[in-house]
Amino acid sequence: MTAFYPATVQAGARTLPGHYYVSPSRFEAEIEQIFYRQWFCVGRSADFAQPGDFLQVQVLGESLILVRDPQAQAHAFFNHCRHRGTRLCSESQGHFSDGIPCPYHAWRYGLDGQLLAAPQMQEVEDFRREDYPLHPAALVEWEGFVWVNLSRNPQPFAEVFAPLQGRFREWNLSALRRGYRIEYDIQANWKLLFENYSECYHCPLIHPELARLSPARSGRNDLMEGPFLGGYMLLNPGVTSLSMNGQRTLPLISTVGDENQRRAYYYTLMPNLFLSLQPDYVMTHTLWPQGSARTRVVCDWLFEPETLTQADFDPSEVIELWDRTNRQDWHLCELTQQGVGSRAYEAGPLSHAEGLIQAFGREYRRQMQE
Repeated sequence: MTAFYPATVQAGARTLPGHYYVSPSRFEAEIEQIFYRQWFCVGRSADFAQPGDFLQVQVLGESLILVRDPQAQAHAFFNHCRHRGTRLCSESQGHFSDGIPCPYHAWRYGLDGQLLAAPQMQEVEDFRREDYPLHPAALVEWEGFVWVNLSRNPQPFAEVFAPLQGRFREWNLSALRRGYRIEYDIQANWKLLFENYSECYHCPLIHPELARLSPARSGRNDLMEGPFLGGYMLLNPGVTSLSMNGQRTLPLISTVGDENQRRAYYYTLMPNLFLSLQPDYVMTHTLWPQGSARTRVVCDWLFEPETLTQADFDPSEVIELWDRTNRQDWHLCELTQQGVGSRAYEAGPLSHAEGLIQAFGREYRRQMQE
C-alpha cells in the first residue's frame, strides 16, 4: 500500500536565490545540465500513431523529428541532413509517404533513419550510404507519453522512472485521448511554475473557485524526494468533479476505483510535465522553457475514447475551472518573476505547506551538480 503524508519542511528551509530565476547564464547552464540530460516529455503517442506519421518538436535549441517506421516503432532524429546540415522538416506535424527527403540536394532517409538515396555520391571514392544515417535521440513511450533524451549516454528510462512504474495504472493513461487543449505564454521562469504547482498555500486567496471544491489543507503526498513529487487532495463533501459547478457531467474513467473517486492527484515530473489525475479526466501541463523569464505551457485534457464520442460530450465546465485557475497561477508567477529580479530580494522562508518546494530545490541542485 502507498503511504501518504502531509508536507513538512526542514528547519530553516528557504526559497532558491533570486538570480536562479532571472540569470540568462544560469538558464544556459540548465539547458546543458538538465534539459539536454534528463528525459523530456515531448507529446502523446496518439499524435503520430500510424507508420509514416511524424511530429517536429523543438527542445530548447534542438529540433527533433519524431516518426513511426513501417513496424510502428517510434524514433527520434535530430532534424538535419548528414550532407550539409540542412533542416529536413519544417512542418510541425504530418506524414512521410516515401521516406524523409532533404529539400536541398535530395538526399533521402528511411523512417528508421537510414540513408536511402544520395544522388551522384556514388562517384565519390569510399562513400557508403550506411555511414550516414540520421543522428538518433533516445526515445521511450510510457503511459501514452513520448519522452526523449538528448544525452549521448542517457540514464536508462526504466531506472529513472522506477518510482512511477504501475503507480497510475488505475487511470489507464495510454488509452486516454485529448479532448481539449489550451496553450499559454507565461513571462516567468520554469522553476516558478514548478514551485507554484507544488503547493496550495496560495489556493484560498488566489483560487476561490477551486478552493470551494477541494480543501487547501487536505493535501497528502507519497512522492516527497527526487525528480517526481506530489500526492492527492480531497474533494469536498457533495463535490463529484473539479469543474465549475462541482458536479460530474462526464462519465468516470471506468477503471478508477471508489477511493480515488474522492481524490484529485497532482504530480510534477521534472523537468517539464505536470500530471493531474481526476476521477473523470486527466489534465497535463507540458512546459517548454523559452528563456530565463519565459515559458510556453501546453495544457491538455484527456478522456476515455468512449467519452469523446458521446453526442453530448461537453467538457466546458471542466475547461473553464482550470483555465481560470491556470490564468490565476500564471499571473502570480509573472508577478513573482518581477519581484525576484529585484536587487533587494533575499531568499524567503518556506511554510510547512511548501515542503515540496524544498524537495524540488534539492533535486534541482542535485541535477545542476551543485
